[in-house]
Amino acid sequence: MPEPLLPCSILILAGGRGQRMGGRDKGLIDWQGEPLVAHVQRVVRALSDDLVISCNRNQEAYRAYADQLVGDAQADFPGPLAGVIAGLKVARHDWVVVLACDAPLVDRVLIEDLLRLAVANDSAAMVRQGGYWQPMFSVLPRRVLPGLEQAWAAGERSLQKALLCDQVQALRCDEGDRRLENFNSPDLLQL
Repeated sequence: MPEPLLPCSILILAGGRGQRMGGRDKGLIDWQGEPLVAHVQRVVRALSDDLVISCNRNQEAYRAYADQLVGDAQADFPGPLAGVIAGLKVARHDWVVVLACDAPLVDRVLIEDLLRLAVANDSAAMVRQGGYWQPMFSVLPRRVLPGLEQAWAAGERSLQKALLCDQVQALRCDEGDRRLENFNSPDLLQL
């Protein structure tokens, strides 16, 4: 039987412009009868008493899915790194699971595997798929916050590059792993 998981916070990133969705808020787009964020929230709800959603609009709609809401410190949708920084600042646990709002096929096994990998190595863990890092599927120790803030202050805007400045464990996933699909264009909603 696997070791029990350490307490963690969950950070769902929903703060983007939704450009590939015609400006629509991706997390609130319906898929199979409910918003994309509801699918992600249902998978993670039992894992944490601290579910944070980073959103820059439609806060009232997201409130139903979160324990806490945060927004980016800067206006004009500066990207996922800003959302992660905002989320880490309010997270109540030492470990934070980071997920995108538009990945409704993510499952608990993937999240638990990431969390175990991170805790066992006392470092960040991120999915690596087909030779590419997937920062929207990661577990971070809260202690990376100062490093991410320094990277931001130095002009870095890539979450992946900022995270890879420190040690990161790779959770390898197959290229065709459906759990990692981001529904970031209208045609993907037909799946």
